[in-house]
Order: sequence, then C-alpha cells, then structure tokens
Amino acid sequence: MGDVLIFAEHQGGHFPKTTLTAVHAGLDLAKKRGGKAIAVVAGDAPESAAGEIAKYGVAKVIALAHPALKNYLADAHAQAFAALAKKENAEFVLATATAIGKDLFPRLAARLGAPMASEITAINDEHTFVRPTYAGNVMATVELDGPIKVLTVRGTAFDAAKPADAAAPVEKQDAEIDAAALKMEFVSFNATKSDRPQLTEARIIVSGGRGLKSGENFKTVLEPLVDEMGAAMGASRAAVDAGFVPNDLQVGQTGKVVAPELYIAVGISGAIQHLAGMKDSKVIVAINKDEEAPIFAVADYGLVADLFKAVPEMAEEIKKVKHS
Repeated sequence: MGDVLIFAEHQGGHFPKTTLTAVHAGLDLAKKRGGKAIAVVAGDAPESAAGEIAKYGVAKVIALAHPALKNYLADAHAQAFAALAKKENAEFVLATATAIGKDLFPRLAARLGAPMASEITAINDEHTFVRPTYAGNVMATVELDGPIKVLTVRGTAFDAAKPADAAAPVEKQDAEIDAAALKMEFVSFNATKSDRPQLTEARIIVSGGRGLKSGENFKTVLEPLVDEMGAAMGASRAAVDAGFVPNDLQVGQTGKVVAPELYIAVGISGAIQHLAGMKDSKVIVAINKDEEAPIFAVADYGLVADLFKAVPEMAEEIKKVKHS
C-alpha cells in the first residue's frame, strides 16, 4: 500500500483553495492505491495550521517543525520533505503547482532520485497520469516507475477538498535539517495588499490586454468594471511586458493558470500562451475590435466592439442593476 504525502502550503496559517485542491487529488490517489493520504504542514510552530487542514478528510496530519521552516526557503523545505518522505516510506509526494510547488518539487525529486510528473490534470491509476504539454494543445499520458514518485497537480483540474465529519489526528515531528548546509537566507516578504479577490481564488476574473494601451487605462477603464463585478483583475503577458500592470496579475502559460466561473477578456488577442492559462474557465466572454482575434475561438460570448466604449457601458449597466 502506498501512502501519499501532501504538501499543505499555507500563508500565515491560512490554506488557500489551491492547497485544498492538492488534498482532493491526494485523497483520490490514496484511494486508487489503497494507501493513506497524509497532509504535511511545515513551519516553526505549525500545530495550529495543522489542526485546520486535519478537518479535510486526510488520515493524518504531520506538523513538521523547525525554525528554518518559518518562512518558505527552497533548500530548507527540500531537505525537510526529502527526509520525511524517506522516514514515512511514502510512495507519493504531492503538491499543487503554485509558484512554491513549482520551485520546491523539482528539487525534492532530485534529492529523492525520483521520477516526477508536473501539473497533472488527471490520475488514471497509481502509475499513470495525464498532463498538458505544448501549451495545453496536447495531453500526454505519462507512467512513473520507482519506489517513490513526485507529483504536482494543476490547481484548476481538481475540485477543492470538502470538510469531513471528523478531524484527523495531528502528529508533531521535528524536521531533519542540516542548518550548516543551508545556502539561502530569508530577507523579507513584501505582500501586495488588495481588497479584490486573488486570481487563483476568484469566481470572476476581468483581464486586460495590450488593447488597453496604457497602465492608466487599466485604472480608468477596466477597474470600474472589475470592482462593480466584485472580480479579480488579470492581464495578458503583453500588458505585463509593456509595464501596464505588475506581473502578479499575469494569466497564461508563464503566469497563473485560472478557471473561474466567468472570465472576461478585454483587448486580449488570445495568443496560445494566454489561452493555456484560462481556457478551462466555465464561461468566457471576449471583447475585441478585431473580429479575427483568436480569443473568439474559445469564447462562449464575443463582442466585436471598441473596448473604450463597451467596457464603461457594461460597468454602468451593472451598476444600475445592482442599485435598482
């Protein structure tokens, strides 16, 4: 029987939806393999956070404690998780392919000498997994062979785990870390504060592209629509590269992969790299003055119009409906 260790990523004790996605995938894999799903929460004092994730159906939670795990650093976390995976005789180590998951898990695979499949979208059985390649235009079925296997899951491909009837037991363990071998030092974390939902958590996303022409237009044209809809704001790589908005708003193959209930693409042509990051959205609306724009091929609703006229009109109409 192969147990699944799930890296339960948290932000100050809060578990985002992406972590609950990893838990759901881990539970599914453990069921297929006939093993246990074990969540691992790392930190300098992770017991409180461990108690939270224990409510989501796992068999056990390991609170992995060490002063070097207070803030995320790849070398400390890779050391600690590699040692734990060996100690627990885990067959799988799994996380969501967030920025941290993408940074940590290849290092972990290297330390364990283990095969890895990244951003999987389906679990066929305990050996074979489906993952996108060529910007999502081809789905590859890959087979992993070895005593331990390393996986990251695409955050949009699995549902979030739901709370279970009873909480799992929490077991505190001291992490095995050679402090002298650590080469990274945590300096500071500068959080971006916003009243809007995070891109990966939002039900509605309104994204702007190069067609908005300037960062000022993101504020004056797009923001009113975003805020009236209670949405998160996104952007194409072209808009980010042009300096219109910061790169934490980027949606696409080299940005964030999202699948909200509603995605509105404003002034985005629909390059294949952008489509790879949002085409799994439940409903896609595109606004572009170029009727040949590739974005219309994936859109459920398309409006061929000047965004500088259409977007303010939409914001005004939504405002009227909200206040009527």
